[in-house]
Amino acid sequence: MGEHFSGSAINGTGAAKASKGFSLKDLPRTNIFTSNLPADEKFPTPLSSYEAPRNALGPRMVKNAIYTYVRPKEVEEPELLAVSQQAMRDIGLEEGEQRTEDFRQLVAGNKILWDPKSQTGIYPWAQCYGGWQFGSWAGQLGDGRAISLFEATNPSTGTRYEIQLKGAGRTPYSRFADGKAVLRSSIREFLVSEALHALHIPTTRALALTLTPKAMVRRERLEPGAIVCRFAQTWLRIGTFDILRARGDRALIRRLATYLLEHVFPVAAPLPPTTNSSDPEINRFHDLYQHIVRLSARTVAAWQAYGFTNGVLNTDNTSLLGLSLDFGPFAFLDNFDPNYTPNHDDHMLRYAYRAQPSVIWWNLVRLGESLGELIGAGSKVDDPELVEKGVTEDFAPELIERAERLIKAAGEEYKSTFLAEYKRLMTLRLGLKTQKESDFEALMSELLDTMETLELDFHHFFRRLSSVSLEEISSHEKRVAIAPRFFHAEGVTGLGNTAESAAERIAKWLARWEERVREDWGAGQGADTERERGMKAVNPKFVPRGWVLDEIIERVTVGEREVLQTAMKMGSAPFEDGWEEAGEETERWCKDPPKGERMKMCSCSS
Repeated sequence: MGEHFSGSAINGTGAAKASKGFSLKDLPRTNIFTSNLPADEKFPTPLSSYEAPRNALGPRMVKNAIYTYVRPKEVEEPELLAVSQQAMRDIGLEEGEQRTEDFRQLVAGNKILWDPKSQTGIYPWAQCYGGWQFGSWAGQLGDGRAISLFEATNPSTGTRYEIQLKGAGRTPYSRFADGKAVLRSSIREFLVSEALHALHIPTTRALALTLTPKAMVRRERLEPGAIVCRFAQTWLRIGTFDILRARGDRALIRRLATYLLEHVFPVAAPLPPTTNSSDPEINRFHDLYQHIVRLSARTVAAWQAYGFTNGVLNTDNTSLLGLSLDFGPFAFLDNFDPNYTPNHDDHMLRYAYRAQPSVIWWNLVRLGESLGELIGAGSKVDDPELVEKGVTEDFAPELIERAERLIKAAGEEYKSTFLAEYKRLMTLRLGLKTQKESDFEALMSELLDTMETLELDFHHFFRRLSSVSLEEISSHEKRVAIAPRFFHAEGVTGLGNTAESAAERIAKWLARWEERVREDWGAGQGADTERERGMKAVNPKFVPRGWVLDEIIERVTVGEREVLQTAMKMGSAPFEDGWEEAGEETERWCKDPPKGERMKMCSCSS
């Protein structure tokens, strides 16, 4: 039925060669980020940071820099709770490495791969960035509790990842916070990162989850602390440019954009060959911006197609590689409600499910403003006078007009890319081989309207539709009879709906769907079997819903551990009909969410 997600290379899921993996010691490591970008002037070298008291590395303003050298804060008696086996393979680590003491201490922040005597190895760092939060400028933000350890390249795939600890202690970017992470938020990020990856949605990843039992954390209450070892092909985000633009740092904007072009995108998501090489208006920075726009559009399309709501899409939470990033009050939809937001602080629904495509474009416009001088300069982008002195008064009107025009054109590219990817994914989810122009309104939009009106479960509808044979819906009477398959366990919900009216509406939609399936597949029994197999391969049986995550958090907090591996096993293979050697939860977590647990909201500290 076609490739599931066209941007899968971003997740490092390209053709992987068979490999037994490498030990942590033998895994190739680099520090390309810190070798090519400017460090905090107060701690310009690893040694200067290492020799500083740990409390001297706390909150302050950092200028003329992209990062600060800072080591994680050591923790007492860390307990490794869980590891993602898929993440181990993708990074290139061998099975069994997670049981070594070196691995356990590394992912807890107690071991760094830098030697103070010889001053060799790679010293950790935290990134500086700013951000627009809920539409308002928030100033300097940065990695307030995240510290990157090194970059690792999987020799078998050539994929390079930046390995990072979240919850590893205060940095210059912690502001008023403690640099720690609570167990509940860490469990949520650990599980959802790998679940999104398994759904083929571009995302940052999670390798390991460590409990820090001696480091209790105060949020709404006193809670256990934890550290997530996570990784991505880059942790750069729109906010990295935001802070530079706010400070008028033209040179560093150019340097950072050049770094992306030379060191990030060639290995993570290569830019397509330019078709405008002879156009004096188009330069490499325009191509970079356009590429980021396309990657972002495809990711948002996948969020919408799979009912994922991020909850906090500030510019500091928006990846330059189009990755799902920084998981706080996220959620998968239960009932289809386009106005749903999982963030109980989002009173204006700025980050609601339906608003995600528009708010990501809003963020991309902010990126366009940061890159505006480089984009608008056209063929003159490398003129020495422009580079050294800036835009002249005479050239400014032309540059501004060109930049605005190209950013506006990128907006059209964003819309067309988003719609094309969304339609492609929804076509697959509906079990169709081809796309017809009428499908968007007659099938996709009408289905979502029906789901919203009848308060149907978004994920269950697609999974249950996968198993519907054409014979079961070959007449109006049969379609009405099968309609309750899509109801909640307690029956029909939604204002003014009855069992009869709901069945009639679903039957009407099923008639349209049956017609399109027959057009694409014919009417043979073999076609039904092949279509069902294809639909189940794109319609998950399991997603980590809010109520499931809450149960896992409660059970881990009181001492259970196996439940984490059960959830990881299910999240890493969400399209399976069943999971071997898993607990009793496997079927229960795939059933109707308890009525009182649907569409829950949580805080940013979660």
